[in-house]
Amino acid sequence: MNSRYHKRTHKFGFEVPKTVEDAIRIDKANGDDRWDKAVKKEMSKVRIVFHILNDGKELPPGYKPIGCHLVFDVKMENFRFKARMCANGNETGTPDVPTYASVVSRESVRIALTYAALNDLEVKTSDSENAYLTAPTQEKLYTVLGTEFGEDAGKTAIIVRAIYGTKSSGAAFRNHLADCMEMMGYKSCIADRDVWMKKFQKPDKSWYWGYMLMYVDDALCINADSIAQLNRLDRYFKMKEGSIGDPDIYLGGKVSEQHIHNHKDEETTRCWGISPTKYVRDAIENVESHLKKKGHSLPKKGFKAPFTNGYRPEMDLSDELGPHDASYYQSQIGILRWMVELGRTDIIDEVSELSSQLALPRDGHLEAVYGIYAYLKYKSNTMMLFDPTYPGIDYSAFPKRDWDHFYGDVKEILPPDMPEPLGYEVIIRLYVDAYYAGDNVNRRSRTGFFIFLNNAPIIGVSKKQTRIENSVFGRSLSQ
Repeated sequence: MNSRYHKRTHKFGFEVPKTVEDAIRIDKANGDDRWDKAVKKEMSKVRIVFHILNDGKELPPGYKPIGCHLVFDVKMENFRFKARMCANGNETGTPDVPTYASVVSRESVRIALTYAALNDLEVKTSDSENAYLTAPTQEKLYTVLGTEFGEDAGKTAIIVRAIYGTKSSGAAFRNHLADCMEMMGYKSCIADRDVWMKKFQKPDKSWYWGYMLMYVDDALCINADSIAQLNRLDRYFKMKEGSIGDPDIYLGGKVSEQHIHNHKDEETTRCWGISPTKYVRDAIENVESHLKKKGHSLPKKGFKAPFTNGYRPEMDLSDELGPHDASYYQSQIGILRWMVELGRTDIIDEVSELSSQLALPRDGHLEAVYGIYAYLKYKSNTMMLFDPTYPGIDYSAFPKRDWDHFYGDVKEILPPDMPEPLGYEVIIRLYVDAYYAGDNVNRRSRTGFFIFLNNAPIIGVSKKQTRIENSVFGRSLSQ
């Protein structure tokens, strides 16, 4: 009862129930049936999860008990009321079956969007409806049905589908989805197992790789006819009504098609971009609400940069935060790190430095977080563009050296199982630098790098090195 979920009573101004009885009470008080409709809608779909045992029928051997409950929420889009049946996964031990379920990486999404623009392919998305319920369960579990089951309340039922909340549900659905993708002729990419690829041919007879990127039940399709491929997937995994179409929000960022004007040759290039603006603004609003309750507000000065000039988190000796503020600081660092993942690389170094203070955060560190939010409020509207155009590289700046006498006659070894190269080639560029001995306490350096495909930013990293070096390139010194 001390969890954040139980402490939260309202969302977007609506009271959120914790139990079915709560939902009935709130509907009665409001004079409507919105929560009742949400419960009935969920129960109409979730009953396939439970195989109800007839009176007197005994459980098969090896089955373990688990509780189930409804989780209630108000969705941001149209303030939709939602109920979700979940199992109490904390009531069972570690199952004998694998529980790990991977998801597509943000880097793969960026590469796919760059590839789509470069090869003139469509980008479409879809969202499965009650995805987990399509997969058979991998655990032997049973439950006693609650009041939401109406006349079946109190009966014993075996769980036969991968209901939300059990420890193996994610893995069960991922394996079920993998079987489906293989049946559709796709194969998993070696570099990212949640990127599925299949060879296709365009009307002009040229061949290309079509891709399906899966983040649990969200699909991102890169294809010359993406709608047709998502409709095929819809036959096996029922999609939410109206979810097949142009991308909107994917992994928390707004995806949209953009056009870049090249002033040099007066041409316009089509590309894709991801904007975390909505996520950033919602986070700022939450922080401002938190500060308002304490009679404070975001800093008014010094917000034109993430950090005030000369601030070093490792040198901050202000008072240590109490348990509540320390937890809040840690949660805000998590939110800021997700902003970086969504494309706010302008705060990547500052967030990385503050992440190093999670074990013992201080007042000054929390104030620095507020300073970053003040900067984000000043520059909240940003978009990362994945420009597929080829970079202008002056190869004369990279003189060729003769290393044959040192390395000998060597050749690049290519993987024997690498996919056939199809479509236009790309140029990979890496920019790297190090802040030598940048940490004023332990003298560790900080390394940062960016990787581009053509002119599209794919990977950005800022990380404190794990050991002390006597030069940027050199052997380690004992600590």
